[in-house]
This record gives sequence, structure tokens and C-alpha cells, in this order.
Amino acid sequence: MRGHRSVLAIGAHPDDIELGCGGTIARHVSVGDQVAMLVVTRGEVGPGDSPQRVDEQRRAAEVLGVNTVLWGEGIPDCRVSLHELDLVHLIEAAIRSVGATIVYTHSPNDSHQDHRAVALCTMGAARLVSTVMSYGAPSALQFTPTAFVDISDSLDKKIDALMCHGSQVQASEMVSASRVRSSAEHYGHSCRRQYAEAFEPVRAMVEV
Repeated sequence: MRGHRSVLAIGAHPDDIELGCGGTIARHVSVGDQVAMLVVTRGEVGPGDSPQRVDEQRRAAEVLGVNTVLWGEGIPDCRVSLHELDLVHLIEAAIRSVGATIVYTHSPNDSHQDHRAVALCTMGAARLVSTVMSYGAPSALQFTPTAFVDISDSLDKKIDALMCHGSQVQASEMVSASRVRSSAEHYGHSCRRQYAEAFEPVRAMVEV
């Protein structure tokens, strides 16, 4: 039931969630769902230092209306795959702590090793969660979505949240308002809406 769901969005680095499913997260918040973010690393490899990345993530969450941001401990940026057991336990603990019934995570078909590791570990950690959805990223190798969320009324909020990650916006043209809007327009066309975000369902509970 809308407004009574508990949502956990997982990202390997600060800005991953906003880029992949920020509009959807804003939609969940707007209908009264409880939303938490789990950010596995503090992006210490850069660009930007860890305190800056943490502050950017805090401000981005505030823009989206998310009050709960959880962080990984002892899992270093760009070496996430070397800590798979710890990561599974981290995600399991996050799911339990927020009572998540919907989980968003990376797609496993990604060129970034941290994204792949988070995606695969989520599959195990969220094995009892009824709905698990994978979002794409600019680093995706293959992304074939079959599920979409209309973000026509939350795209601007997604972009505002993403712009909070100034260290990333300055360093990569892929993290830009124009690219995000173009992507949302593309996926909107796919589902006959103005703007949308796209997902590969790992498992989806359909309410009837």
C-alpha cells in the first residue's frame, strides 16, 4: 500500500543513488513511504575527499526528503569486491533495521567493480525481500530495463539532489543536468511518459 512501504536504496558511492534512482526516491517520499539510503563507501579515492563527499551526500538526501542515511564501515572505495562477506552482512543489517520491503541497487552488468560487487551482494542479502530493482549507471556495460517509474514531477528534484555532489559534477560530464534530463526523456519515451527512470527487476511484487 502506498504510504506504508519501507524503501532501501543502496549505492556503492555518494551520488550513485541520486544518479540511478533519485527521481523514484523522491516519488516514494512524496507518497509517504519511509526511505533510507545505504552508501557503502565514502568515495575516498576521489575526486573530492571523504569529508566533502559525506557532506555532499547529506545535502543531497535532504533535497530528496530522506532522513536516514546509513554508511558502510571498513569497506574501501574501489576495493569493495574484496569485502563481499562484510558487505552482505552490512546490507542484511540495513534491511533489518529499516524493515525494507523494496530495495533498489546497482545493476550487475557494470564496468565499475564496486557497482558489480554491491549488486551481487544485494542479491544474497535481500533474498527475503519481495521487491528488488536494479538501476543503471553511466558505467553500465549492458542495461535492458523492463520496468519504469514516471518521474515527470520529480525530475527537477533529482537534478537538484545530484547537483549537491559538486565534486562529481565538476569532474565528470556524465554527472550533468543535461545528461540526466536526456536519459529521463529517453526512458520516458520507452514507457509513454514525459520523463522516467528505468529498472531491471530482480524480483517484483505486483499489488492487485
